Amino acid sequence: EAQLVESGGGLVQAGGSLRLSCAASGFNYDDYYIGWFRQAPGKEREGVSCESSNDGSSYYADSVKGRFTISRDNAKVYLQMNSLKPEDTAVYYCAAGEHCSIYRGLLGIDYWGQGTRVNVSS
Repeated sequence: EAQLVESGGGLVQAGGSLRLSCAASGFNYDDYYIGWFRQAPGKEREGVSCESSNDGSSYYADSVKGRFTISRDNAKVYLQMNSLKPEDTAVYYCAAGEHCSIYRGLLGIDYWGQGTRVNVSS
């Protein structure tokens, strides 16, 4: 069974940092790009980041550029989040997709994780 399991969420003060992890199993994750989305209360889910393994280029939403960094180590993908802001409060999901566009983010998504909650207090 394909699984994506997120961890690392929690409560942090504004200006702080968190590192999210996503562990993939049960499918051929080498054939996929894995990225991060988030959904804030009352808002639609939005793409945050994904990494194109072909050339190392990455997609970042404008709202997180310069603060978040995505990395991958085999079946694990990480999202280092620095200088967190209250508007970063959301449930963060990892997903496996067929393509990572540096302009549009993760596309052709086949698998989703269950999410991990991040709360940033002001």
